[in-house]
This record gives sequence, C-alpha cells and structure tokens, in this order.
Amino acid sequence: MSLFKRLILKRSLVSLSAAAILFGCFDISTLKAAGSSTPQAADSIKSPNSQSDVFTSRKELYEQMSAVTGIPWFRLAAIDQYERTIAKKSKESPPDPGRLTGITIPAPVWCGPLNPDQDDKSAASISFFHGFGRDGSGDGMADPNNDIDLLYSMASHLMRYGNSPSDFSIATWEYYHYGRASLRITQFANLYEHFGQLDLSGNAFPLPLGKIYSYRSTWGTGRSWGGARIHEGTDLFTPHGMTVRSTCYGIVETKGWNRYGGWRVGIRDIDNRYHYYAHLAGYEKSLTQGMIVKPGQTIGWVGSSGYGKPGTQGKFPPHLHYGIYRDRGIIEWAFDPYPLLKQWENGERRALKKHK
Repeated sequence: MSLFKRLILKRSLVSLSAAAILFGCFDISTLKAAGSSTPQAADSIKSPNSQSDVFTSRKELYEQMSAVTGIPWFRLAAIDQYERTIAKKSKESPPDPGRLTGITIPAPVWCGPLNPDQDDKSAASISFFHGFGRDGSGDGMADPNNDIDLLYSMASHLMRYGNSPSDFSIATWEYYHYGRASLRITQFANLYEHFGQLDLSGNAFPLPLGKIYSYRSTWGTGRSWGGARIHEGTDLFTPHGMTVRSTCYGIVETKGWNRYGGWRVGIRDIDNRYHYYAHLAGYEKSLTQGMIVKPGQTIGWVGSSGYGKPGTQGKFPPHLHYGIYRDRGIIEWAFDPYPLLKQWENGERRALKKHK
C-alpha cells in the first residue's frame, strides 16, 4: 500500500474514532478491521455516571486510539494518569466535566512558541508554527480541550520514536525533559499492562487482621536519632516476625537498607503515592525491585532493624513503620497515613464479616 493510501486510511480511521465517541456508537472490532468499509452499528455508550463508567469510557478511548496509531492503550493510559496525578486543582478554571482525559498541554507547546495566536485551533497553522497539536477528529481543528485531538497528538509524538519500551521511555523524556516523569509513566504503563484494567483502587491493611497489634497517630512527633526531625508515618507495634502486606496495587520501587528505616520496601501505586514499609526483619524471598504486587500480598516481616549501619537490630521494640508520600511532579511530600490505615482496617473488617 502506498504511503498516500496509508495516510488516507489513517485519517479515515481517526475520523471514525471521533464519530464513535461523539455519537456513542463505538465498536472496537470495526477499528481493528484494517480498511473495513462501513462501520458496524453498535450499542450506544451511556454518559459516564459513576467511576466505573468513567474507567470503561476511558479504556475504550485508549483502545480506539491504539487501534488507529499502534500505540498500546496502556501507554496512553499511563501518560494520562501521570498528568492527572500532577495536576493542580484550580477554583478559577475547574476541569471541563465533559473531558475524559487529564492531559493538559500549555498553549506555547500546543500552538507553537512563535505562533502569534496562542488560542489557535487551526491544525494547518499550528503545524506551520511547529506546534504539538494535531487534528485527531478529522475536522481540521486541533483543539487542546478535545480528548481525541489530545490523545492523537500525544500518540503522534510517541510514534516518532518507535514502539519498544526503551523507545517509549525516550519519547516521554523528550516530552517532559524530566527523568522522574519518564520513570513514573513507565511504572504506570507496567501496572496497566499487568492487570489489564484502569481501576486499581483496592487497598488492604498492612498487617493481618485478627493478629495482635496496636497503633495510634504518631504523625509529627519528634525524633532525635540522626538529627532533629519529625516522624513522617505511623508505627504499628506487633510481635517480631509478623507478616507485612502490601496495602495497594503497585510496583516495588525501592528495596534494601536505609540507616533510618533499616530493611525497608517502597511501593509506588497508580495514584503516584509511595508506600514506605520500614524496620523489617526480612523480605518475602521472591520480592524484587520492579516487581508488581497487589493488596494483601506478603512483602516481608516485622522487625526492629535500623538506626545504624546495615544489619543493626534491636534499638527499639519490633514494629512496622508505615509512611505514605505523594509525588506532585516537582516535589514529593509526606502526609499522615493514620486516617487511611483506619479506613483500610475498618473496610477489611466489614468485608470479612460480610463473607462469614
């Protein structure tokens, strides 16, 4: 097939995607049939009224764009999710309720830095000024508030670099020029690919229910070892060797010794939160950096390691130090995990009672 015909086919498929989303008649099999002549009728998609509906609609949108561009849906989802986690909430300009994606591209990038019209939506003039924006819906416009145009523009950027995992990392670095952004997006893509779904919101209490443990809010209390500092977490006191479980769906980001936390594990979840488990006695033998885990999965055992060189033990009673940090792109900050721990504990208790 000639290059011209391929371009015509691609434009036809993109236009089909737009029509499917706008009029609620999406059928993924139609897009996958390369060069299929007439779209098949399909059941209309209802406007998303619940979080479950939102996840379904988003995944359909990613899969449509994947069928058109060849970019795997989970990579598009990962970029979208990263943008969502670093977005700042603004009372002056709240997000468009009709939008499914969270991607926001600054006007100078979208329109082109030398474009005199920074509200330009003409695909032709944006292209002339080397802007990022592309027309994904086939209407001649490149609208930065249109989900299809946004995803197609991002997919077009990714296609310039290739389709391997390393190509994807390079493409995201070239867009963000920030190594941590590229790392986070790769982590999210791995999570979405592994679980095959967008909803990764389940959680578990870090210790087995029914066992002996106690904890209270110790956020912000003073600590003196290693210099004056505050306690960024909650201590859960329990006997030595008690099972420590992952609280979330996530990917193991760090594993090893820390002079404050001893043997510790750090797990990154899909909401860009870093779950920190410290003072362990040891790790579950299969646990490795980069491994994907789910709520309730054993990751190690409670100990009293830390406050010294590798192997230091027994400077305090055995307990699990649990901390949680949120990455907002430029900075990562800790917040009090106690309310979440109580929420997860109570939720798990209710679930156990319901299934008795």
